[in-house]
Amino acid sequence: MSFTAAVRSVLSQYVGFSGRARRAEYWWFFLFSLLVGIVTSILDSALGTDFEGASGSGGLLNLIATLALVLPSLAVGVRRLHDTDRSGWWILIGLIPLVGAIVLLVFFVLDGTPGPNRFGPSPKYSPEPGWAA
Repeated sequence: MSFTAAVRSVLSQYVGFSGRARRAEYWWFFLFSLLVGIVTSILDSALGTDFEGASGSGGLLNLIATLALVLPSLAVGVRRLHDTDRSGWWILIGLIPLVGAIVLLVFFVLDGTPGPNRFGPSPKYSPEPGWAA
């Protein structure tokens, strides 16, 4: 899956929490989100729209981009967990500082189940003989 195909796929399923997402789809969208954050931070600095709050970072454009990408990021994360045959509720483990992020990182880099699972058919592997469709 290419960068543009992954971004298009995630954004077309903006709040689609059902189904499965391949590793490539998740990580390409992660890179896209990171690049959007960097570009909006630079633009905020250049345009003078950055906030002078307690943290001293961020700005109006970055805030808008972050809010726009929260739901698609959650949705692709849940679908990625589904691909590894885990409930989407595992995404909440990310709320535990450090340990949660490490656990999610491990789950996100694991290969998905090769055949259909309870969340649907594999987006990577074609059905093999003997798998119920």
